[in-house]
Amino acid sequence: MVEPEIFAVTGPEDLDDRVVREVMALVVDLVAAGAALGWVDPPSTDEVRALLIGVAEEVETGEAALVLARVDGAVVGFGYWRRYLRPTYRLHADLERVAVRADQHRRGLGRALTAALIELARREEIEQLTLDMRVDNTPAVSLYGSLGFREYGRCPDFVAVGDQRYDRILCVLDLRHG
Repeated sequence: MVEPEIFAVTGPEDLDDRVVREVMALVVDLVAAGAALGWVDPPSTDEVRALLIGVAEEVETGEAALVLARVDGAVVGFGYWRRYLRPTYRLHADLERVAVRADQHRRGLGRALTAALIELARREEIEQLTLDMRVDNTPAVSLYGSLGFREYGRCPDFVAVGDQRYDRILCVLDLRHG
């Protein structure tokens, strides 16, 4: 089995058309299968490209971090965080998304991507890294808990997917100590 490579994007120049297509394919497949990624319907290629380029531009100024997981050169996962915009929250960032292609699940890629994002947050002197997730996303709940994120709140029935409602779990990892 080929070991995955975790690659930190340094700017938009790292995101060629192939990378965008590969991220797009994994997002479309995951969303179509009902993954809790924030989309009810798969996004367009233009939406994914704009998201990736926007985050990559923020990476250049220390406002974000974006990492890719590759196996045999192909993108099989990605994740990113962004700093909060308000001046009073600038020391904090939100881990907005971590996604791994379905055929690569249970190989530790989500953990590796998240660990890389945590390390980049430490380098950027982020004090607290927050995230939110759907209560039914049990692999994510387990993963983030094992990495030290702690729940600090819930919004009951906050997420609507068709007729179904899910609690939104709010979590934080304090990076000031350790």
